[in-house]
Amino acid sequence: MRFGMPTLVENRTPEENIALCEKLGLDFIELNMNFPEYQADKLEDTEYFIEAARKSGIYYTIHLDENLNIADFNSLVTEAYLETVRRTIEVSKKFLSLRDEFGDKSRPLTINMHMHHGIYITLPDKKVWMYERDFNTYMDSFRIFRNRVEEWIGDSDIKVTVENTDGFRDYEKKAVSFLLESPRFGITWDIGHSKATGEKDVPFILENKDHLCHFHIHDGREDPPKNHLALGDGEIDLIDRLSLAKERDAGCVLETKTIEALEKSVAYLKERNIMQ
Repeated sequence: MRFGMPTLVENRTPEENIALCEKLGLDFIELNMNFPEYQADKLEDTEYFIEAARKSGIYYTIHLDENLNIADFNSLVTEAYLETVRRTIEVSKKFLSLRDEFGDKSRPLTINMHMHHGIYITLPDKKVWMYERDFNTYMDSFRIFRNRVEEWIGDSDIKVTVENTDGFRDYEKKAVSFLLESPRFGITWDIGHSKATGEKDVPFILENKDHLCHFHIHDGREDPPKNHLALGDGEIDLIDRLSLAKERDAGCVLETKTIEALEKSVAYLKERNIMQ
């Protein structure tokens, strides 16, 4: 199995993240575009990132900005996010050489994304989600998105993977199912988010198990809801989840938020001979 680490807020530079990744014996870093140092224009200095990774024998995956909203009703906003995805795919194509050298060629390089819920209007008796109200417009955006991603990726071994967060809305499940009709898309199972929301996304994820190709691994609790805990500090059946990740030959990001929790998670895996 291949284990990676997230971009950590305690580390201010790519070099600091890379040094920690090498020290812990991890295989890759998921570069998070929510950070200023990993915006598209920074990542496009691919020679710098590739050289730094090659010295430590690691590779990269990418996590798109969590605000990414390719269905925004404002076309100016939508186009900006689509252009961000296009440029990120071009970066990932350059990063494939690292995957080939230090990773596993049988596993696609992933670009992780969240589903943006959109806004809702509060009525006296309920909330009306605008993407549900204007579902046809919402789906038109996803048709454009899927077509463009297929065009941009071409025959490169890259997948855009959709991550569960605080529970997929029904309209989102329909959009994700539509994306999964394309071989250029897959699913990221964030097992901590899943636990903290009462496992409400588990039926949908398991219905689409064949599309699972990336995992965010961290521990979590349901009551009170909590995630991003070090492995062993929560209530998740980690062995079961890791077994499925192995079955799916999926990359696993140990998505804790602190160095201390990441170190504890690596120790948990090594003590159980899950990670060498």
